[in-house]
Amino acid sequence: MIRIASQALALAALLAVTAACAQTDAKSLVTSQALPDHAIWLQSLDLGLMTCGWQNPQKDRSIDNNPLTLAGVVYPHGVGTHAESEMMIDLKGSATRFVAMVGLDDEKKGSPGTITFTITVDGKAVFNTPVMRGGDAPKLVDIDLTGARRMTLTVGDGGDGIDSDHADWAGAMFLLKADATDKPVATTVPVEAPPDIASGDGPEPAIHGARITGATPGRPFLFLIPATGEAPLTYAAEGLPAGLKLDAATGILSGSLAAEGTSVVTVTVSNARGKATRKLTIVGGAHKLALTPPLGWNSWNCWAGAVDDAKVRASADAMVSAGLAAHGFTYVNIDDCWEGRRDANGDITSNRKFPDMKALCDYVHAKGLKIGLYSSPGPSTCAGFPASWQHEDQDAATWAKWGFDYIKYDWCSYGGLKNVGTGLEYFQRPYRKLRESLDKVDRDILFSFCQYGMGKVWEWGADAGGNCWRTTGDINDSWGSMAGIGFGQDGHEKYAGPGHWNDPDMLVVGRVGWGNPHPSRLKPNEQMVHISLWCLQSAPLLIGCDMSRLDKFTTALLTNDEVLDINQDPLGKPAGRKARAGQTEVWARALFDGTIAVGLFNRGGEAADVTATWADVGIDGEQAVRDLWLHKDLGRFTGSFKVSVPAHGVVLVKIGTPKAE
Repeated sequence: MIRIASQALALAALLAVTAACAQTDAKSLVTSQALPDHAIWLQSLDLGLMTCGWQNPQKDRSIDNNPLTLAGVVYPHGVGTHAESEMMIDLKGSATRFVAMVGLDDEKKGSPGTITFTITVDGKAVFNTPVMRGGDAPKLVDIDLTGARRMTLTVGDGGDGIDSDHADWAGAMFLLKADATDKPVATTVPVEAPPDIASGDGPEPAIHGARITGATPGRPFLFLIPATGEAPLTYAAEGLPAGLKLDAATGILSGSLAAEGTSVVTVTVSNARGKATRKLTIVGGAHKLALTPPLGWNSWNCWAGAVDDAKVRASADAMVSAGLAAHGFTYVNIDDCWEGRRDANGDITSNRKFPDMKALCDYVHAKGLKIGLYSSPGPSTCAGFPASWQHEDQDAATWAKWGFDYIKYDWCSYGGLKNVGTGLEYFQRPYRKLRESLDKVDRDILFSFCQYGMGKVWEWGADAGGNCWRTTGDINDSWGSMAGIGFGQDGHEKYAGPGHWNDPDMLVVGRVGWGNPHPSRLKPNEQMVHISLWCLQSAPLLIGCDMSRLDKFTTALLTNDEVLDINQDPLGKPAGRKARAGQTEVWARALFDGTIAVGLFNRGGEAADVTATWADVGIDGEQAVRDLWLHKDLGRFTGSFKVSVPAHGVVLVKIGTPKAE
């Protein structure tokens, strides 16, 4: 027995020494200048296939183009990226080992950045870090890949959004078989055909869109009743409040409310096939705009500085002709680059691309739609045009005189001003100032803050008079950007509700391109994730594509009424994350009809089962489940609902039986 025990101790010691040698070997590998035999660097793969939540992945440099540095150690090789980031690799069966050192680059030491690293091999997570911050000791990666076929490298945002999430795969390399003929290559998530998106556009009349709207008494009121069905449609309304009238041929409600108060109007839409009836609540009072999130279009993600009068008119035309207005889309918004000089009185003018702003507003209003504009609290806009600094009252009066209904107020050059406050006062002052100016004019103008989430704007945006506020930096049409922003909104939902909404930026579906439009780089299932998340979160849905070239898939994405109803739900309780397991997440929200909307998301690179438990979403008993994208009843379930979700995909369901209205 003594001899056996001695042998066991010797073997354990040998294994410990071997493990220590392997650990030392991995550390020396990741700091080496040159490759060992039969190895390749991670950065030698196609980094164009690595998603990145901000900027582009960098070879042998940090995301800010500095030397890769973790805890004071400089690594000569590796990849700098930014959460959310993902890289899928076809190992070709030739890799035997992967080594790297991972962490938050020292360029963001002391920042709010938080990240996680996950490595999945053939569908199984083999490496996970806890949440890592600047200054934390980096983590050594040393993974056996013998016989492995696929590998995914993922950088998560730590659960708090992507601000300052500068991640390094330092010294990352693959060791290969000595006789390997093929080398690992970067690949992408397979393009899976999305499910057929259901359409509710039949010949019978149907009413869609918001169930509640509000306005200030005495100011112009405009609301197009969204409805579909075989033309011609005839509209009727019973119980309209004093001051409003309905055009029975167009469905346009107009006039001005005579008094404060709430009216429940019975709206009827008829055609040769029958009629549809629905309740519309109209609220009169101060600051009653955006009782549901605004739906519309904004010029920037498509046209950027190339926007002009003709493109805006064409977008308004397309909103009607493509059927978006019939599903509740209302706003046609001009972003930056419309501005001209100030005249002798200091009044802002439009440039030559916009010869007559009032005529443009009248054109849009005649369709029953609303129109928005853009400015900045600083001396100049982001594109360098005159902005509203020290002209707030004048500009608000001009916008109202022209007929604008929405203002996006972008931080831009305000950040360069001196002596404009400290702490939260610094972030709040310009928005409170314009709120005062908007309150002086005789027109309702929805107020959208665009200051990228600074000072935790979601905590004070409503108090400062905002109807919606950006919570993040600019989005782009990549999985890393969209997913990083969308899944980073958890916790913000408690600050949003009717009249004041979190805004995670505009949509990147359809043909986008910031002046050079191209089809969105998001795959079809990723676009469904995008719309599902934004609807669950009660985010403004501002289309950013070329409206004159809407394709069938994009139109279907934007006109699915059961999905849009989640966004426009009058209860106004945005979703939060209810569960997370690996690369899967469950988000849910309560709805006005007593049901629960639930999104089952798969952020991973391969199909995965996702389960929503009744305990997580706050219900019990046997419940009906309906797929909202498919308009399909899935059956009744007790305790939980499990479904296979494609890579970078979603299943969006409603759980429960709607109560009668």
